[in-house]
Amino acid sequence: MSPVPTAPAVPRPIRVLVAKAGLDGHDRGAKVVASALRDAGFEVIYTGLRQTPEMIAEAALQEDVDVVGLSIHSGAHMTLFPRVVALLRERGLGHVVVTGGGIIPPADAKALEAVGVGRLFGPGTPTRDLVEYLRSTVAERRAARAAGPVR
Repeated sequence: MSPVPTAPAVPRPIRVLVAKAGLDGHDRGAKVVASALRDAGFEVIYTGLRQTPEMIAEAALQEDVDVVGLSIHSGAHMTLFPRVVALLRERGLGHVVVTGGGIIPPADAKALEAVGVGRLFGPGTPTRDLVEYLRSTVAERRAARAAGPVR
């Protein structure tokens, strides 16, 4: 009996959790980003307003996401971004890309990068830049995970 041919594996769409952390009630940008990512073929989960870092990390785990995108306009980025990164790592989700946007000074962006936050996107950034960044970064992370742990 000959083996049954199998179709090549098709990678699943990139899954993105878009979250508004903290008390920031301004979510127009988050909704625009969520819509643009859906239009680009991503699966998007929008958590809504006033999410705690714990709620965001738990949603990322439950939804099996590749990316957590945080939108912050409250000025609390230096507290909230690192906390989300730490909670994701605690849950075994260190491979998840953490990115975001808002009003974030360049010096703060550098400090956030040092704790594991990816590229940040400010107001006016073309959504295609975000789409390209996520596609390439998620592909790199998926390839690294498939290759197994580095020894």
